[in-house]
Amino acid sequence: MRLLIAEDEKRLNRLIRDMMEDEGFTVDSCYSGADALEYVRSADYDAIIMDVMMPEMNGLDAVRTMRAEGKTTPVLFLTAKDSIDDRVTGLESGGDYYMVKPFSFRELIAAVRAIMRKYSENKSSVYTAADLELDTASKVVKRAGQVIELTRREYALLEYMMRNKGVVLTREMIENSLYNFDYEGASNVIDVYIGYLRKKMDTGYDKKLIHTVWGVGWILKDD
Repeated sequence: MRLLIAEDEKRLNRLIRDMMEDEGFTVDSCYSGADALEYVRSADYDAIIMDVMMPEMNGLDAVRTMRAEGKTTPVLFLTAKDSIDDRVTGLESGGDYYMVKPFSFRELIAAVRAIMRKYSENKSSVYTAADLELDTASKVVKRAGQVIELTRREYALLEYMMRNKGVVLTREMIENSLYNFDYEGASNVIDVYIGYLRKKMDTGYDKKLIHTVWGVGWILKDD
């Protein structure tokens, strides 16, 4: 799950980023509404945490522009303004949730997950492929009823592939989903994690779920 944080208070930005990464999110962050708009134009996000008062372009105008450009990514506004008029303005500008500073980090996490569930194409938290089952709520993965233990990065890769079952995923698509823009890793890191998943998921089963599309990428399919 990929998250964008747009907050010009750098310490708070870093705290939210660290917290969300601990929760398993892949996080990009920036400090202005204008930069947030450029990030949204360059990548797909599952949710956005957007401060209202920021330099260059405020959060309200950034979200209005996003909506005008057809971006439906759910947005949670953070702001020190707590009047009813401020809340109404935030929601009418295209926001999905309005949280006043200071706030509880537990509430922030819960609110982000709530707006993501609201806009999820899959209303259930469970994704399946043949006898493989992944529950995004509990983060439990099973095959033929047996729990498969995965690292955080292995789980993130599998969840991305399950959400895109039947779609050929290129190396670039996977990297854009799993890593933020600051990532500079080995060129074969995706191959390595695909290998880890195959070993844990497909070894010992007649039906293989992860397939290589030579020269293009990989696909998870159950047919």
